[in-house]
Amino acid sequence: MIYFKSLLNKVAFKTMRAGLFTALAFTSPALADHEYSIGIVPQFETGKLVSIWSPIIQEIEQRAGIELTLVGSSRIPEFESSFTRGDFDFAYMNPYHSLIAFKQQGYQPLIRDGGSELFGVLVVKKDSPYQSPSDLSGKTIAFPAPNALGASLLMRADLDTKFNLEFNSEFVNTHASAYFNAVLGETDAAGGVMGTFQGLEPVIKDHLRIIYETTRLPTHPLVAHPRVPKEIAERVQQAILDLAATQEGQELLAKVPIHRAIVPSISDYMMLETLRLDEYYFSN
Repeated sequence: MIYFKSLLNKVAFKTMRAGLFTALAFTSPALADHEYSIGIVPQFETGKLVSIWSPIIQEIEQRAGIELTLVGSSRIPEFESSFTRGDFDFAYMNPYHSLIAFKQQGYQPLIRDGGSELFGVLVVKKDSPYQSPSDLSGKTIAFPAPNALGASLLMRADLDTKFNLEFNSEFVNTHASAYFNAVLGETDAAGGVMGTFQGLEPVIKDHLRIIYETTRLPTHPLVAHPRVPKEIAERVQQAILDLAATQEGQELLAKVPIHRAIVPSISDYMMLETLRLDEYYFSN
C-alpha cells in the first residue's frame, strides 16, 4: 500500500501497482501491526520520486512479506523534522542525516550503494564567464535546502573554509530547482551532487558545466528505526540484496541511485564528525 502526503496540494498522483493504476492519497498513513512506514528524502520532485520508489517498494513487500507505506515530504526540512521525531520506520536519507538520526533516535543503516561515492558539484551555465568558485564572490548560488549534504552543507563549508567566499544563498527545495535556476540565469551558480547532475535530462544538463567538486563521502543509506523488529529489518535488507542480484532489480535500484547494494555500518559515517558540518547545519 502506498500513500504520499504533501503540503502543496491534494491532487492524487497515479502509479502502476500490480499492473493497475491506483491513486496515491495525500494523507498520513494509518499503520497496522503488519505495516511499516518508509520516508524518502525529497531530492526530486514528487512525481519523479514516486515513479522511482514505487516499484522498488512493491518488490520489497513481495520479497519480505510485509506491507510498506511510502510517506512523502514536500521539502527537506519537513523530512528532517519527521525523522528526528522518529516518525519513519524505514527511511532513505543522506549520510549526515543518518548520523543525526542514529544519535537522536537510534536509526541503523541497512543498505547503501557501494558502487559510488557522494560528493557535491558546483555548476554554472555553460556559457557563463565563471571558471572557479573564487569567481563567484558576491554572486548568488542556488541550493536545494540548507541541510542537503553534498549539494549544500559540504559545498557551503568548502566555499567558506577553502575559498573564504562571500556569496548569497537561495534555497529552492530540490536539486532540480537549483539546476533550473542556474540554467535560466536566476542565479549565478547551483549546488548539487554528481548523482542528480548525471540524472538530469540532456536539455538541462547540456547547458551546465561543473566548476568544483567537494570531498567524497559514503552514499545515502536506507535506515531502520530500532522499534522495527530485528527480523523485519533483516528481511527488508535481504529483500533489497536479492533484488539487486537480478537484472530488473539493478535497473530499478540504479534510479535511486544504488548501483551495488552493500550492507553498511554506522561507523562508515562517523568520519563526518571531523568535517564540522554542524556549524552549517540548520536545526528545525
